[in-house]
Formats: sequence, structure tokens, C-alpha cells
Amino acid sequence: MKWRYSFVFSILVLLFVLIIGRLFYWQVVKAEMLSELAISQYSGSIKIMPKRGTIKTSDGFPIATNKVSYSLFVNPTEIKDKNQTILTLSSLLDVTKASISASLLPDRFWVPIRSGIEAKEKERIEEMQIPGVGFEERYTRFYPEASVAAQLLGFVGKNDAGENKGYVGLEGFYDRFLMGKEGYVVQFSDALGRPIIPRKTSMLGGSDGGNLRLSLDRSIQFLAEQKLKAGIERYGAAGGMIGIMDPQTGDILAMASSPSFSQAQYWKYDESLYKNPFITNTYEPGSTLKPIIMASALDAGIITPQTICNICAGPVSVSGYELHTWNDKYYKDSNMIEVIQHSDNIGMVFVALKLGSDKMISYLTKFGMGKSTGIDLQGETVPSLKPRSAWYDVDLATTGFGQGISVTPIELLTAFSALANEGKIMKPHVVTAFENSNGEVFKVPAKVASTPISAKTAKIMAEILVNAVEKGEAQWTKLKGYRIAGKTGTASIPVKGHYDPSSTIASFIGFAPVDKPKFVMLVILEKPTSSIYAAETAAPVFFDVAGNLLNYYGIPPSE
Repeated sequence: MKWRYSFVFSILVLLFVLIIGRLFYWQVVKAEMLSELAISQYSGSIKIMPKRGTIKTSDGFPIATNKVSYSLFVNPTEIKDKNQTILTLSSLLDVTKASISASLLPDRFWVPIRSGIEAKEKERIEEMQIPGVGFEERYTRFYPEASVAAQLLGFVGKNDAGENKGYVGLEGFYDRFLMGKEGYVVQFSDALGRPIIPRKTSMLGGSDGGNLRLSLDRSIQFLAEQKLKAGIERYGAAGGMIGIMDPQTGDILAMASSPSFSQAQYWKYDESLYKNPFITNTYEPGSTLKPIIMASALDAGIITPQTICNICAGPVSVSGYELHTWNDKYYKDSNMIEVIQHSDNIGMVFVALKLGSDKMISYLTKFGMGKSTGIDLQGETVPSLKPRSAWYDVDLATTGFGQGISVTPIELLTAFSALANEGKIMKPHVVTAFENSNGEVFKVPAKVASTPISAKTAKIMAEILVNAVEKGEAQWTKLKGYRIAGKTGTASIPVKGHYDPSSTIASFIGFAPVDKPKFVMLVILEKPTSSIYAAETAAPVFFDVAGNLLNYYGIPPSE
């Protein structure tokens, strides 16, 4: 019998040890997990989205900001007369009684009824003091200047999770900075899951989005968009764009393109209109590239302004291809100043062949061709240069007059700015300062991207371009009394292995005033129908805008 008592006692001791061990496991080892589980049963967090930052133009105007609206919520436990509340809210909010009734379940305590309520409507409802009704602020993106600079700004849409997200342009590039950091509030409930404090308390964590200050000048942006629209209509173009930059700093003063879209109703437009063609479209620049090639040869010491073109008397054959001037006019023994003045393709073939493929590729690379400009906008395209092994004599020759090579408008504008800034290219940028949610401001310093040519070369090339404006094919459009450097460009459009003779990209690029440039500008018209030539389409638009800019800056004629 004694062994039986010993056995039972051992079993009891073992059970006691197991119970103590189990209690130790739950109360010590798993204590933290159980605590969190207990808390989760009577509390929960509500995500609070931050206020998106504002985008301001150079004068501090909020060109992209937030419009405050309100969402109406109802706590069914606080309702005294359910039927009367449903009837009142239905008539006030234009919401069906059935949908409100279906939402007011007895086990729910904070039921959303309608969003997008304006401040005046909110005040009217609050005055009625309806028990159980409350409001919560909501922010929607608002563009006070409507569709101005739409493709540069971008827009705010919804991601796959239904949350706000910036797309394209500045809204896309700086989305994380503008969006801020989401916060949360803790809400406690009783044992049945009913909120003890049904409304939000203080927000934990999180911060509102930061603000952006732009180099964009509202007056210049309006001017560019107005003149571009008029030019497209006047010359029957399919579309167009204008980019204006300060060559001394890289500040983008204006960037306009057409057709465009409205950010407030972006979903009504084709997605192809969202992109900014000034940084995404590639095209063959034609004669607007000639100053870059000429400046390269001058800088390399291969030619001087007085060098004579000994092949300019007629068409030339390169690798079996016969090359002509744009108008089949030829100027025997032209010097380099006259080659640019006449926009002489054969003269540029002469320059390109003297420069050679290695130096051509080297200088194009220094000018930023084939590389990203680094502009702070989402979606920049980077057309690549052909590898050295793919350069033949005919490629070298045609590159000399801007065909057979692709660039983006921002790439060309940035490269050309070196001629206006003592040979230095400044990194283009749209944002000049950041302001965080604490009000601290951080300015963006101007940055030299590269120095492809010397200051001396830039000055010589600028004078050659002044001569082109004064005596070239677009001289009828020039501004009297001002020294402006510029060049037309009429580029053929490649179609299925050949160039379309009836469609062109007409452009004009230049800067003013030459002695101390305030702006460098590129105007592009796509497929103008009144005339295929830039001298008769893009050039008048350029000088129209330039005249207004010089007046805006208060710069009097120098002559």
C-alpha cells in the first residue's frame, strides 16, 4: 500500500511542477505578448493622414495647395430619434434614407455618412445641433490657377490602396516630401468592443508634408502659355512647347506645353497627356544643334570664325550619300560666321568632318548629350549617343547639321545655356527651397554641371549668333534695338526609314540680352501647316515672348 501512496504523491508533485511551470511560462515568458493581446482587445489605432505640403511659385503664391472639406460621421448610440435623424440628414446631404438607415447599426459607434462637405454646409448642419453627428477634416488637392503648368506640377491621384499619391512632374518627384508622415490615434473600447472614447484624441507620431518654393515665375509662365497657344493656332501646329531658363543659375522660369490637361479632373484625359514633353519627348533638333557643333570646333582650335569652307560651292557626297542645303542655295568660300548666318548644312558638314568622330562624341558628352540633366521632375527621358563603333562618316556629317541624333528639349536648352554663361552649364532645377513642417527653410544652391567650352569660345559663339539674328533668314522677326543671340531649326521628321518632306519640327533657341543674359529660351512647334520653316513660325513666337520678357525685366534697347 505504501508504494501506492508514493506513486500518487509523485503524480501530484509532477502535476504541481507542470502547473507552476505553465504559470511561469504565461506570466513571465509570454507576459509581454499577453499584455499586447489584452491591449488589442480593448484598444485600437486609427490612421490619420497628414496634410500634404504646398507648392509655391517664386512670388510665394500657392500654385498647388489643399482645399479643406469635411466628412460627416454619426454615432448611433447618441441618436435620440433615429427616424427623425435619418430624415434630416437625408434632406440636408442629398443621401437616400435607405443608405443612412443601413449604416446605423446598433453595434457601430462612428459611421461615415458623406464626405466632401463644404465649410458653409458644415456650419449649417452644426447649427441644428443634431445629437450623434460629428465632422472630421479632409484635404483635397487644389490648383488655384487651374491647369497652368499642369505637366510641370503633376497631380495627386489614388494608389492601389486608395491612398493619395503624387504622379508625374513635381507632385511625383517630391511625393514623399510633400506627403509627410502618417500618424495615428488610440481608441479604447469596453469588453463588448464598444468605444469608451468614440472620437479621436491627440495624434501620435506623424507630421504634415513639407512645402516647395519654385523658381517658376507666374507672370512668365502665363506669358509662355498664352503665346504658345496663339502660335499653335496661328501656324496650324499639332502642338508645341516653350522652356525658359536663367542661364546663370539653372532656374526654370517657365515650362509650357500643349496639348495639356487639368489636374483637378485628370481622369477625364488620356494618360499620354500627363507626361511633360519638354523632358520626355525626343526629336532631331536640326539647325538648333549647329551652334553646339560650331562652338565645339572653335573650342578645339580646329577652326576660327574666319575659316573658309572649301566644299560649300554645291552638294557633297559622303559615304555614297549626297547631302544638300535646306534650300538648295550654296555659298562658295563662306566663312564660319556666314555658315551659321545662312544655316548652311554643307558648311556644317565641313565643320563636323574636321572635328572628327572622337572629338564630336567628346564634346557632345561634355555638353550633356546622352546623359540626364538631373532636373527635379519625374519622367525625364535620356536618349543615348551611339557607341563609337557605330559612327560612320555620314553619321558624323549629318550630326553636324542636327539630323540623325536625338535629344530632349531640356537637354538642348541646358546645353545651349553654356553659350550664354561663359561656357558653364548649370544644373537645371525647378525647386529653389524646401520648407519642412517645423517651418525650417533649406535653400537649393545653384550647381555647375559641366564646363564644355571656354568663356572665350562662348563669347565668340554668342557674337556669331547675334549676326545670325541680324542677317539670317529670320531677321524680319528680330527686335529693334536689342542684341539677341539665336538660331532657327527646321528638322525633318523620320518616318519608316525616311524623312517626311511635308512635316517638320520648327524651333528657335536663343538668349538675351547678349551682354548679360537674363534668359535662354527654346520654342518648338510640332508640324506647323502654314509653313514648314522655323523662320516663319517658331521664330516669330520666340521674339514675341522675348520682347515681353525684356519689357518685364525693365531692360531698355541698347541701340
